[in-house]
Amino acid sequence: MSRIFKGRAVLSRHVKGEALVTHAGFNTLASFYKSILTGSKTAVCSDQDNKELYGERLTNRIICLPKTIGSTSAGATLDAVAHMRIAPMAMLFSQQIDSLAAAGLVLADIWAGTRICTIDQLGDEFLDFVQNGQCIVAKEDGTVLVE
Repeated sequence: MSRIFKGRAVLSRHVKGEALVTHAGFNTLASFYKSILTGSKTAVCSDQDNKELYGERLTNRIICLPKTIGSTSAGATLDAVAHMRIAPMAMLFSQQIDSLAAAGLVLADIWAGTRICTIDQLGDEFLDFVQNGQCIVAKEDGTVLVE
């Protein structure tokens, strides 16, 4: 059964891809640091505290999350993975995006030329419904179809 959710388009882009879901806060630096340090061609989550994502491929996936957590390096981390071309395709937040993640995603869009589709305020029902591997279509107006 598919379902439609409506959020706020922060960085709009029409994308279709595979869901990767976490119900815990997403620590941007901890998740990407090994991939950045090793110059990997694909980002694999290195955050051992996130049992749902640890060891999962992040590149070209649609990360469904409540919020980001961690340090002020989140923005620089997102910009770095965008420059390395190992960024996720989209980040879909059930809650309101925080200013550090938003800044990093805007920097990635402007400085790296990589628009990571970003939609927030999708609600708790979104995270309760979506599952790993499901196909997601995110539209420019903030509409998200989970197939």
